[in-house]
Amino acid sequence: MIAYVSGTLVEKSPESVIIDVNGLGYEVQIPTSTYDSLPKKGEDVKLHTYHYLREDAEALYGFSSTAEKAVFETMLGVSRVGPKLALSALSAMTPTELRDHVVEGDSSRLTEISGVGRKTADRLIVELRDRFEDLDVFDGSAPLTGGSEARASARADALEALRELGFSRADAERAIRKALRDDPGVQSADALVRKALSAKNS
Repeated sequence: MIAYVSGTLVEKSPESVIIDVNGLGYEVQIPTSTYDSLPKKGEDVKLHTYHYLREDAEALYGFSSTAEKAVFETMLGVSRVGPKLALSALSAMTPTELRDHVVEGDSSRLTEISGVGRKTADRLIVELRDRFEDLDVFDGSAPLTGGSEARASARADALEALRELGFSRADAERAIRKALRDDPGVQSADALVRKALSAKNS
């Protein structure tokens, strides 16, 4: 197993990179999230890697964070989910956002991932919810739902309220996650909105 690749970044694109390691060039497939964090060509880079090996295929996948790699590996454990779909998920949203949408059962957001229809989204929720809740690699924000419909409703209501106040969806979700990091015990939409507005104005 190749745990990571560290060397000089020779080429990069949103889909893959080539890293020179002591004269040996490794081609590594990456999600967009990893591409966004890459240094300039010619600089040193280190990626966590997953060596995908099957009878008819072999590839090396790279990630800028352990959370990305853990989510990728976990998704491969779902029936009929391969590397292409797992990379698409990480290109569409952060590991924490993906975790939140799965735990909350938000299939409509999951269908925004390329290659994911409603049936696949429902299957991802069923098969990944417990696995994602058990992962300890995220950015410190606990999922709001925690398996509770009331908590899922609070997050949805807070998100809608922040959108009406002019937040973009991404900014609203980011504000909600920050509120949860600051106070994991928040239970109501009103409290989430107040904390989000307070953080924005501080």
